[in-house]
Amino acid sequence: MTAPTLTTRAPLLEANWMHVCSLSALEVERGRAALVGHEQVALFLLTDGSVRAVDNYDPYSGANVISRGIVGSRGDRPTVASPMYKQIFDLRSGTCVETQGKEFRRLRVWPVRTRDGELFLQRGGAR
Repeated sequence: MTAPTLTTRAPLLEANWMHVCSLSALEVERGRAALVGHEQVALFLLTDGSVRAVDNYDPYSGANVISRGIVGSRGDRPTVASPMYKQIFDLRSGTCVETQGKEFRRLRVWPVRTRDGELFLQRGGAR
């Protein structure tokens, strides 16, 4: 399966949302990387059917690898563990919940919407 990429199709939502890929391009609890403009975004389809999008850039290793991380949870928070140094990030807030003894850093979170089996990210990027 190829990684989803930003398409030029006109979004079905307001002008401030851009189409990224079909939901069928995602697998449950398997990350996918998408190029959105000049930024890499890690996309995650969770078991409850929700989709989360965070920076693919790992602030601890400096590599674009978050989409290859291991999806899990801490309590009711969905998380992803970086495949490099194993820091664990909350997929809802981007907060690093396990720094492995390093200084605190976070991932930016991208607002996500789904409609008719398609995934959209908010223009203007992450928070």
